[in-house]
Amino acid sequence: MVKDSFNVKTVRIGKAFTFLRSKDRYKKLEAFIYQPDRSSYYVIDLRDSVLVYKKTRPIKIKQRTVAGKLDGSLSEALSKQGVDAALSNKLTKIYAWSIDFFKLQKGDKFGITFTERYIDDTIYDGVDSLKAAFFEYKGKLIYAFPFAQNQVSGKLDYYDDQGKALKNFFLKAPLKFVNITSHFTKNRFHPVQLVWKAHKGTDYAAPTGTPIMTTAAGIVEQTGYTAGNGNFVKVKHDKTYSTQYLHMSKIVVRRGQRVAQGAIIGKVGSTGLATGPHVCYRFWKNGVQVDALKLKLPNSQPMDKKNLPRFMMQIKPLKQELDSVANL
Repeated sequence: MVKDSFNVKTVRIGKAFTFLRSKDRYKKLEAFIYQPDRSSYYVIDLRDSVLVYKKTRPIKIKQRTVAGKLDGSLSEALSKQGVDAALSNKLTKIYAWSIDFFKLQKGDKFGITFTERYIDDTIYDGVDSLKAAFFEYKGKLIYAFPFAQNQVSGKLDYYDDQGKALKNFFLKAPLKFVNITSHFTKNRFHPVQLVWKAHKGTDYAAPTGTPIMTTAAGIVEQTGYTAGNGNFVKVKHDKTYSTQYLHMSKIVVRRGQRVAQGAIIGKVGSTGLATGPHVCYRFWKNGVQVDALKLKLPNSQPMDKKNLPRFMMQIKPLKQELDSVANL
């Protein structure tokens, strides 16, 4: 009976358990209680006959809105308001296509509406879901609202207050945090060769070993080493676009491998003609190298026009809540 109701193989190191013994002189084991998580526990009752049952504590979902101004990192700002750090990571991923978090400035405003779980109405159990958010970026408020275009699947994507998808075909940069040290230009003084020549890429400085991400899904077209490029990876995304990542300390993908957007393809280094650790990010459109920072790149999964009225109705109270704190 115990085997059918409670699999001992699911017991994990670090999880709470309790033994209950009789109060008489025999101190006989009467029950074993195992708690796999904070919201539930198993009871194996060993008294008259073996009885196994699972108890689930009631969970209450509470919604709240926080707002503030940045005076350091986003995680620090949220921590000061008692918000779980996991929400900061989630927001960074949601806004990865529209905000360079490295360029957020001191004093930039933000507002977030989200729900949290409470066990027995009192024990905090973390962030449940994000309902809405805005960030002030380059003087403009950029909103994010989750919305399921397909109500059957319930798959959520994120859109701004006009129903435009936040998720783009390409990430803004191949590194999580961005520090541009050299732009795409037709004439730059090369720091190693000491001559003026075109620089057909964007250089992002970062410590050696920093993960490099592919900015869009695709197939690894080339990997290898050249005297100028060092260790490099080139990814073909479709018939129009390709990207290349140079000067890696390590390549972690192979030719022909399919990679998802944001997948780690290598580590920052200074191989080839480089004066310090960085990744040179090169971008091709229709076989011609272009400046990725100046391209108007396509969004993915645009809002279906028939869903727009439902979306606008859904976000109306959430936007009103955010706008009320945006002006504080």
